[in-house]
Amino acid sequence: MEKRTDTIPDKLYFKIGEVSQLLGIPPYVLRFWETEFKRIKPKRTPSGQRLYRKNDVELLQEIRHLLYEKRFTIPGAKQRLNDRKPSSEKHSQKIPISTQEILETLKAIKALLE
Repeated sequence: MEKRTDTIPDKLYFKIGEVSQLLGIPPYVLRFWETEFKRIKPKRTPSGQRLYRKNDVELLQEIRHLLYEKRFTIPGAKQRLNDRKPSSEKHSQKIPISTQEILETLKAIKALLE
């Protein structure tokens, strides 16, 4: 395997072999990480070929850094990635509150202001 480079070409999709070369890891490791890290979701062609987007490659690059250079365990890398998740993703995973709860909260705030 070639050594990874820090630059990712400006392409829409990357095949698994290209990602493997970019990161310097075998394709089977990428397939394994796909099962371990749920945020890695490559698109599939009708024939089943994985197509990774640039943000998938960036995430894989970060996972590689955590596991190979920082020596994190897979659970530790998962935790670190969850801690670094953009705030919009964190908020989207919260349990939505009902309209009734919002109304009750607003009524309580109004009562405090009166």
